[in-house]
Amino acid sequence: MALRGSSVKRREDAPLLRGDGTFVADLEFDNPAYVHYLTSTIAHAKIRSINSSAAIRMPGVLDIITNSDLDIGPYPSANPLFDEAMVRPLLADQRVRFVGEPVAAIVAESAAMAADAAELIEVDYESLDVVVDVETALDSPVLLFDGTSEGNVVCRMEADGLSADFDSCEVVTEVRTVNNRLAPAPIETRVAAAEWRSDGRLHCFNAGQGPHPVRAMIASVLRIEKEQVRVVSRDVGGSFGAKARPSPEEAILGWISKRVNRPVVWIPSRSDDMVGLGHGRGQVQYCRIGGTHDGDITAYHLHVVQEAGAYPGGGAGLPANARAMLTGCYDIQSVGFSSVSVVTNTTPTGAYRGAGRPEAAAAIERAVDAFALEIGMDPTEVRRRNFLSPQSFPLVTKTGSAYDSGEYEASLDAALVASNYEGLRTEQARRRLNKETRLLGIGVASYVERTAGAGRSEYGGVELLSGGKLLARTGSSPYGQGHHTAWAMLIADATGVPMDDIEVVHGDTDEIPQGSITGGSRSVQLAGTAIWESSALLVDRAKKIAADLLEASEEDLSLNTDSGLFHVVGTPSIGVSWQDIAEFAETQTDGPRLLHAEEVFDSEGPTFPFGTHVALIELDIETGAVELQRLIACDDAGVILNPLLADGQVHGGLAQGAAQALVEEFRYDEYGNPLTTNFADYPVISATELPMFERVVLETPTHINPLGAKGIGESGTVGATPAIQNAVIDALSHLGVRHLDMPLTPEKVWREIQALAT
Repeated sequence: MALRGSSVKRREDAPLLRGDGTFVADLEFDNPAYVHYLTSTIAHAKIRSINSSAAIRMPGVLDIITNSDLDIGPYPSANPLFDEAMVRPLLADQRVRFVGEPVAAIVAESAAMAADAAELIEVDYESLDVVVDVETALDSPVLLFDGTSEGNVVCRMEADGLSADFDSCEVVTEVRTVNNRLAPAPIETRVAAAEWRSDGRLHCFNAGQGPHPVRAMIASVLRIEKEQVRVVSRDVGGSFGAKARPSPEEAILGWISKRVNRPVVWIPSRSDDMVGLGHGRGQVQYCRIGGTHDGDITAYHLHVVQEAGAYPGGGAGLPANARAMLTGCYDIQSVGFSSVSVVTNTTPTGAYRGAGRPEAAAAIERAVDAFALEIGMDPTEVRRRNFLSPQSFPLVTKTGSAYDSGEYEASLDAALVASNYEGLRTEQARRRLNKETRLLGIGVASYVERTAGAGRSEYGGVELLSGGKLLARTGSSPYGQGHHTAWAMLIADATGVPMDDIEVVHGDTDEIPQGSITGGSRSVQLAGTAIWESSALLVDRAKKIAADLLEASEEDLSLNTDSGLFHVVGTPSIGVSWQDIAEFAETQTDGPRLLHAEEVFDSEGPTFPFGTHVALIELDIETGAVELQRLIACDDAGVILNPLLADGQVHGGLAQGAAQALVEEFRYDEYGNPLTTNFADYPVISATELPMFERVVLETPTHINPLGAKGIGESGTVGATPAIQNAVIDALSHLGVRHLDMPLTPEKVWREIQALAT
């Protein structure tokens, strides 16, 4: 019986539940030293001097390192479009540009000793003017860098050859939205360790999203060959995109280890991570949308002002995803796009669960709702009138995205039926008529997103072991997704070997010949396909041995995947097992492997999952409090390998979408001081604030890979945020509210109600 499509329970949870995980902070080293980074407490200043004389005399302190000590680098730019004058130093070089920027590394016998010594380092700062607001930074006289080509501007983007024609529109409406800055806040901080071993190589231990890109970056920073570096990344306590690249603090650990001739470990605190780990989102979006009074959308333009933070990392390039996904699910005749990414005296921004695609969906879905409100039409009908039709696929959008398959109206219909949309509208009208204080808001968002958009190849290998067991190696490095379960399911289906006899190995550059990051919802469609194809290749190679053992032709053999036996077609009672093949191979093989197959799957392009979310909120008009009562999600990610794993991914995304819409925002004061540096100030959402999510199943296969699968790890985030935001605005629309920016806190909502009442 095939396992694909069934809800197989996760096999990787047992050691985590027993406390047997292999997290970096749990590793034991021989005579380790500990690194603590002294970070800037001021957002913008020149460094006049650093006096560490008292600190170096502290008990247990081994070394104190500043930028002037380093003979390595630079820290690689995330994008060739960025202004080279804005390159980030590994440690602050004569100037600090955000609170949390590392200034000095203290190495000591214990983490506590290193932290105590940091308190004694005297940094003489010459304070400089600060620019925090991203739009102010566009033409501010306060410049973060000297010698740039355009002040604080990192880069600009456009959709070449496209411009939106609003002259022929009967109705034009505009909405300015703020896609609020978020802290990723994974349970595990940016823990890392490094050690030079007797083999003459640097061994790095990383809590990230894939060891091979980390190895390449560390080798680049240290100016050594990547073969001299081994990176191991096993259990990871969350990332959400934020740990895809090693930070400067991690990248120099190997250099520090060589300098002190000891293993070094770095375990930053929560507060250190809240200002040091790259933030997400951070866009101001200017949406202009136009069309007819009948609800046809004919023109749309989006201008994005992107917060890059103090140094242009991955966040500065995120508008490229907004450009790619500009029009979402809709067939819009005339479109345009422009963006500008800008540095400010804040924590650098980067990829965060969806990396530009949730921002794109938020823009178009707010614009569609604003247009519907302007013409007095139900927002679901506006969407229905303007969806791309299923007969149009595959197609290439005006901004060059090659959509593979889509049933957008089907997802809308399924979500509306599941939510009892008409009934909710009736109840909403009743409460308004009776002037009740607890109002209902119904929000809808239909989305399409891009998965496996970058890095479209991945490695998978399967090896036969003694006793007929199998060992799989994958270039995809999980941090909660359930790859060990999913890949074992694929291998079991292809080979007939029970899942309990299949081991999956990941996260070691010495064990896995190549790999990329786990990000962009790429794993099943790329790494899963590589595992599937290498399993099929292993079966073909095993069939040659089985043919010899059965004294039959290969063409006459079949593999019964229910029994795991190779047999002659028509004679199932006589067969050869994987154990038989392993025993025979042991007598014929001198090398380390009995039988092995590997594949690198190269995808022809990304895939485009889609769906519709419906959010129901209840709003207390007297206090502004918003309660999310229901969240119905129809997410179509092609053929689903394991519904249980898919549900987990969607649920996490829905929670994050709700968090951004309702509570989470990383904030600064006017001087660049962060105001939300721990969980007392930064309100991470919990189960208390969330309903039981309602999933609606829809599967539209893709032709891009043989599994028919699309990504699903970020879809929940893409659709939930605008659905909930639309719901809150919908609850107040009869009072004249046209837009509210996230997060939709009670205070913000209450102030808007009071302003309308005066």
